[in-house]
Amino acid sequence: MTNSTDIPDAEQLLQQLADRLRPHVTASSALVGIHTGGAWVAQKLRDALGAQIPMGTLDISFYRDDFSKIGLHPEVKPSDIPFDVEGREIILVDDVLYTGRTIRAAMNELFDYGRPASIRLAVLVDRGGRELPICADFSGADLALAAEQNLQLSQGKDGRLSLSLRPTEK
Repeated sequence: MTNSTDIPDAEQLLQQLADRLRPHVTASSALVGIHTGGAWVAQKLRDALGAQIPMGTLDISFYRDDFSKIGLHPEVKPSDIPFDVEGREIILVDDVLYTGRTIRAAMNELFDYGRPASIRLAVLVDRGGRELPICADFSGADLALAAEQNLQLSQGKDGRLSLSLRPTEK
């Protein structure tokens, strides 16, 4: 079981993730961050990569398979893909990969915009616990957490990202 002293620094993980991604970014690559944490990570990756890589964001609220159970999130944001997805090498970005359901929903929505040449997944933290056969191509860190723990990304007023452990909401 992981305790709070084992939680790595989000900004350091972001730099590691950028270093792992850098050799794979091409002229046809684009970043797509999943609201909210994945959008923060995607923006920071874009800045760290120093490239003029196109970036978009997805709000997958209406694509979740548990939408009928949990309802609409009170802060639904519009998806924004300001480039042509068709034939593009998409790097889908999220903060924490857990069950895989968020990623499945994001891919479903992404295909509404067109058919990309490929979709690769970059996450700040892969915490294991998959319910669907989805894996990250790039991750800042792998952490084993107990099911009752939730890893949460937050962004300070200065723009810095930080990770914290919270009890899982029921």
